[in-house]
Amino acid sequence: MSGPESTIAETGYVSLSGAEARRSFDPAGAALSGPAWAGFAASWDDLRPDTYMADGGRYRLRRHAIYTAAPGTPLARAPHGPHFQATRFNTLNGGIDRWFEPVAQPIGEGPALRALLEGARAVFDRLAPGATWKVEVHQFRIEARPDEAGKPTPEGMHSDGVDYVMVMMIGRENVEGGVTGIEIDGREAASFTLSEPCDAVLLDDNRVKHGVTPIRPIDPSHPGHRDVLVLTFRKT
Repeated sequence: MSGPESTIAETGYVSLSGAEARRSFDPAGAALSGPAWAGFAASWDDLRPDTYMADGGRYRLRRHAIYTAAPGTPLARAPHGPHFQATRFNTLNGGIDRWFEPVAQPIGEGPALRALLEGARAVFDRLAPGATWKVEVHQFRIEARPDEAGKPTPEGMHSDGVDYVMVMMIGRENVEGGVTGIEIDGREAASFTLSEPCDAVLLDDNRVKHGVTPIRPIDPSHPGHRDVLVLTFRKT
């Protein structure tokens, strides 16, 4: 193996700068830059409140979609369905079906998300040849206000209960914090900040736990936010 998958196989995760992610997932340069990327990033302005926050927080907005991929066939969007995590993976909000507004159809079929889905799938296919995947797409906006910090991972350091995960930065505005931590075998293995568009981390969810520190507005007179895309891949 070569490329991101070789690092994941060796260490359990790989972090990519925005430039590295674009080279890996959009070598033609048409999907993750220019108008295609601008339209994709702008869709984070149209997310909906997460009404399942057991901590009472008002800081998370999101949309969700499900795709499937059998060996040798293209990724296909599945009928809209709930997101479920067992409580052993999500002690705060797990144990129930959570229904979120769907990813808008033009975004779900657009060039940016398609490039990222296919690019991540190619990496994970090389790590798990012959897998049939259930892929979940999560658009997240975490808001930060002077009276309420935004918590990207309110459940703390965690695994998602899938096989592989990709987290990609879409954009940050007027926030500090949001440091990503990687934990392996109960020990911190890395700490870094996804700060620029397309900065990403890909990880083996069976080997690695991850979490993100809270965010607060730099200028308390204005709200701030942190936008990310999360793709999870589970073998079925």
